[in-house]
Formats: sequence, C-alpha cells, structure tokens
Amino acid sequence: MLQIEKTIVSLNLIEKKFVCDLQACKGACCVVGDSGAPLEEEELEIFDNIFSTVEPYLSEEGKKTIDEQGCYTVDDDNDYVTPLINNRECAYTIFEDGIAKCAIEKAFFDKKISFRKPISCHLYPVRIKKYKEFDAVNYETNKLCVDAVKLGNKLGVPVYEFLKEPLTKKYGEEWYKELEYAAKNLNFVKENKING
Repeated sequence: MLQIEKTIVSLNLIEKKFVCDLQACKGACCVVGDSGAPLEEEELEIFDNIFSTVEPYLSEEGKKTIDEQGCYTVDDDNDYVTPLINNRECAYTIFEDGIAKCAIEKAFFDKKISFRKPISCHLYPVRIKKYKEFDAVNYETNKLCVDAVKLGNKLGVPVYEFLKEPLTKKYGEEWYKELEYAAKNLNFVKENKING
C-alpha cells in the first residue's frame, strides 16, 4: 500500500494491467451488479440539474424507472446509487450496437452537459472506500473485466495509467504526479532487487 495525501492506495493500481475492451465485454459493468452505480453526495444535485437534458437519451424503460424511483436511490448499504431497471442494468444505460453505454456520457460527448458520468463509473474497476481519516483506493478484480486485463497485459498499461483522467479528476494533478512517481520508483526498486 502507498499513502498519498489522505489516501491509502493499493499497489495493484501500479502492478496490475488494464485497458477496457468494450467490444469484448459489451459494457457489462453497466448491466451486472447488486445495486446501481455509487454516487457521491455532491453528484446528487448534478443529477437533479442534468436530468432534463439527459432524459431524451434514455431508453423508455430507463425513463419509467427514474420516474418511479427518482434520479438516484439508496441501496441496502445506505449509499446513494443510480436506480436499476428490474434489478438489472442502470437506468441511465442505453444500448448501441449491442454494447451498453451511458446516456449521461453520450450527452456529455454531444456537448449538452459538462458532467461526464459518476466518478465511480469513470474510475471503475477502481473503488474508493471512505473512512474518517482517509480514502482507501483499491483495484477490484472481477470476471466482468477479464478481457480488459488481457488487453492491458498485451499493451502493458497499468491500471493507474489507464485511469489517469478520472484519478486526476478525483484527487488532483499533484496527487496523480505522486502516484506516478511512486510507480516509477517502485518498479525501479523491484528491478534492482531482481538484478542485484
């Protein structure tokens, strides 16, 4: 583990490789799960504000679900999450060519809104657990992302590099530079131990 500012970061972010492969997984992370995408409290107001702009992008089922449950809901762990359609995909999921995508992100790419998507989605498969004194930043391994691991290994891209944009968005450029520095020096130390 690494400590950077008020975070404890799993070394898996440095040691494991990962690159999303949407053609292979078909956006399974938008469809499979026990509850919707985790939301941060500051994102709730954003969801309320962007809904009218995002609504035209939604599926009919998504609109109906949000109409019934609201723009967000509370799960069994008492966390704010996106609502699910019949306990399956996120209500903000749309399908294009058989691939699950995010209606919020589509509106963002169309320059209709400035919010790309929930930070938990942008950071996936990294999950953040908030404690009183620090955030635990962990890489979550799962069967959904087997193809992303294969592609990451093939291309040699560590998790933290693949997630540079959302990690920087969440914790800032200085934080990311410290992580990058730690990653490069940790690898240097490991190589020296192996070669020495």
